[in-house]
Amino acid sequence: MIGVLIALGIGALAAPPIMRALGTRGFYVLALMPAGALVWLLLNWPTAGAEPTTQTFAWVPSLQMDIVLRLDTLSAVLGVLILGVGSLVLVYCANYFDEMRKRVEVFGGEIVAFAGAMLGLVLSDNMLVMYVFWEATTVLSFMLVGFNAVRATSRRAATQALLVTTFGGLAMLVGVIMLGERTGSYLLSDLIENPPDGVYAAIAVALLLVGALSKSAIVPFHFWLPGAMAAPTPVSAYLHAAAMVKAGIYLVARLAPAFHAQISWQVIVVTLGLLTMLLGGWRSLRELDLKLVLAFGTVSQLGLMVVLVGVGDGNVALAGMAMVIAHALFKASLFMVVGIIDHSTGTRDIRLLARLGHRLPFLAATAAVAGASMAGLPFTLGFIGKESAFGALWSTGAYTPWLAHAIDLVVVLGAIITFAYTTRFLWGAFGRKVRSLPTRAVAQLHPPSAMFLFPPALLAALGVVAGFSGEWLTEKLAPYTEELPTYGHPAEYLALWHGFGLPVILTLVVYVAGPALFLILRRIRDQLFDHPPRLNADRVYDRIIRGADTLSLWVTRNTQRGSLPITQGVIISTAILVPTIALFVGARNRLELSGFENVEQAVIGIVIAGSALVAVVLRNRLAGALTVGITGYGCGALFAIYGAPDLALTQFLVESLTLVIFVLVLRKLAAEPQPRHKTGFKPLRALIAVAFGASLVVIGLFAAAARSARPLADDLAEAAYKIGHGGNTVNVLLVDIRAWDTLGEVSVLIVAATGVASMVFRSRRTGAAPRVTALVRSEAGLDDDDATTDRTTWLRGSEVGNPQHRSMVLEATTRLVFPTLMVLSVYFFFAGHNAPGGGFAGGLVMGLALVLRYLAGGRYELGEALPVEPGKILGAGLLISAVTATVSLLLGAPALSSAVIEMHLPVFGEVTLVTAMFFDAGIYLIVVGLVLDVLRSLGARLDAPEDASTTIGLSPVTPPQTAPRQQVNR
Repeated sequence: MIGVLIALGIGALAAPPIMRALGTRGFYVLALMPAGALVWLLLNWPTAGAEPTTQTFAWVPSLQMDIVLRLDTLSAVLGVLILGVGSLVLVYCANYFDEMRKRVEVFGGEIVAFAGAMLGLVLSDNMLVMYVFWEATTVLSFMLVGFNAVRATSRRAATQALLVTTFGGLAMLVGVIMLGERTGSYLLSDLIENPPDGVYAAIAVALLLVGALSKSAIVPFHFWLPGAMAAPTPVSAYLHAAAMVKAGIYLVARLAPAFHAQISWQVIVVTLGLLTMLLGGWRSLRELDLKLVLAFGTVSQLGLMVVLVGVGDGNVALAGMAMVIAHALFKASLFMVVGIIDHSTGTRDIRLLARLGHRLPFLAATAAVAGASMAGLPFTLGFIGKESAFGALWSTGAYTPWLAHAIDLVVVLGAIITFAYTTRFLWGAFGRKVRSLPTRAVAQLHPPSAMFLFPPALLAALGVVAGFSGEWLTEKLAPYTEELPTYGHPAEYLALWHGFGLPVILTLVVYVAGPALFLILRRIRDQLFDHPPRLNADRVYDRIIRGADTLSLWVTRNTQRGSLPITQGVIISTAILVPTIALFVGARNRLELSGFENVEQAVIGIVIAGSALVAVVLRNRLAGALTVGITGYGCGALFAIYGAPDLALTQFLVESLTLVIFVLVLRKLAAEPQPRHKTGFKPLRALIAVAFGASLVVIGLFAAAARSARPLADDLAEAAYKIGHGGNTVNVLLVDIRAWDTLGEVSVLIVAATGVASMVFRSRRTGAAPRVTALVRSEAGLDDDDATTDRTTWLRGSEVGNPQHRSMVLEATTRLVFPTLMVLSVYFFFAGHNAPGGGFAGGLVMGLALVLRYLAGGRYELGEALPVEPGKILGAGLLISAVTATVSLLLGAPALSSAVIEMHLPVFGEVTLVTAMFFDAGIYLIVVGLVLDVLRSLGARLDAPEDASTTIGLSPVTPPQTAPRQQVNR
């Protein structure tokens, strides 16, 4: 099973090059992929009476995320529909798309990927893994529905479907976690075998149903499906007839044996299903677009299927499964027919189509056969499914007799409406109507090719073949239906004729009332449907979205006023009030205070407090930044005193780098703030600052006093050595035990660096920092060998600088210190797993070395030091870290789990390598790239306007020129 899923995934990735090579004929090649999976599924069909086939692959066992695949009757039936209809849809696409575009190349891969995601969904026994596939279908549906992204209707429909189904998916995830934690297992098979009870379980199941009903477009989530008709017709024929909308039906059918007796289940499933059936059918009678007629008809049919598979009666479920199969066959066929009509005539409007059946008789016959199954006419699978439903619902013991009869009569009413809109569809598309001549659209049609007609014709024919295969279908579906009780009634079977009885009478009522309803509505349609419906879920959705936008604007307008002090005040005030109120409302009332343990701590504390006070009263911006830096160095000293050299080292390095960034920014500002820049009420700002500091102290004290068990830190050193194979606990935490946190943090750093650079480079984001050779060529037109200077320099970047601003001491010191910093950086990187250091510290040291080169030689020296674009370094680091993070998962090990590699090298001897070093290497590159990006943005880029007048002193070709008028402060 896992091999089939992997094969479909590989096929999806291979689709674009196949399509580029073969054009639209590549769809035939892509169709072989789900077709091959279908052959495998048929050859491995579950044997009646045998245990279902299962496969288990260990994957994050601590989170119970093992990939458990289970092939039983229910998943096999859905799998056949997914793969079979998917293959025919791809064949259909080869004739549907007239020309190859880049979007079409990707479209084929998305269809194959969707088939794989849906197959993984129905095969997954682990609910968490099923949820992953569930959301994969949501994302792929968004991409497929939004195929024509240039159209506003397509973008709106795709977004609407994404929001609605994602909302349901998140609710389902909560229910999955609730049930998994309560039962102790996330396997569907275990949940169904030992279902929990009580209010807790009822709430969890209701959340699962929210996900199922939103996916299957059940009221109140039904409105997204008609909107999704903006998608190409192959998408509608596949996702919205045979595959995606069946996901919710599958989940209801899967959970029904365990939870059908719950009152909440009965109310949600049956009530909303019946309402959806009537509402969708009635809306289809007022539509003029053939595709929308089928769309609302699909909503109606989905409501019927939810009721049949959710009642909890084995006989009713048998009829429900027959309807699931029949619906996939006839509705996919009819959608394809509409696509052919649109492709041939250029319209789907009933008012513009007439006498099409005379021009395209084979297409009309295909639609008639598929429509017969949808209306429930004899000799079709739709007929035996609906007639079985009439009889099973009337006599079911799942409900009281009067309630069962009422449900059955509502289903009969829905069948009457179904017959009426089926007649309207066929008449609207192919009828002669009252026109003496065909419309312009029909007059100009071009007939479809044989391969274009083949997929819908085959699906329609299969609906008839299945109608004569009732006993065989009953045998294949029996292993699932036997999981449900029959309440003392004998097990039913699917057949064209069960003898004369109530189902026959109800069927005759449908055959008489359905055409009558169509004829009546045809006469009074203009009066009945003259105005739009008063209650429209699509308009309710629009109002909710507009309300959310209005609310967000109001909140933003009142909290983000464009003033940094006000924004910070709101954030900090919230950070003060919420935790403090929660602290004093809670039960924590024990607090233990301890004083300073030695004189050094008291001295450092006084220095920190004094620096904070001085920073408040200083008006000079640069002096204030330096004073604030003293507090950071003080914190680093406290870390060192408390025996945390790694934290102290990192604190010192970060503080030094931060001060440089402050200087780079402040040099563009006035030395002191102008009076007109004064903002806010100083006493209020002082109060907020003091309150924030006090709240942090109080919360920290209470947190320290709240410990009731032995500290986890006591075991960290041993765990770091045994699990992470390192003696430096802090580094092992960062690159192994909590490496996912580290990966997220460095991702945020990359986003921040990109944002800063994007704001600085407003017109065009340049690459690496400028180099001297580039300036030489542009200014003097010389080759590198001819560009010589008559000045003695320690650094290459000083050749293009203003001699008045050079510092020979700094240049010479940089020339000597830079190699030392490089060696120290490499040492920290390699030694960090067992000693203070690591990739983060090593990267910071490398960054400080680059800072030193920049301060000594300017922006051209930065380009000479590291002539690489920062974005490439950041991307390489993130790629290395992400690959290292995920390789363990793919190998079935916990995320970022370390492995030890021992080798013998000729020069170095025995070498032990821990795989976490590769993750640390990615962190190293990210930090270096971040520092380079900051220097390039806030330093090198901001130098450009000031250096515009700086020229090069070249000798002997060009004499030295005057210094620039504006002094550059590096």
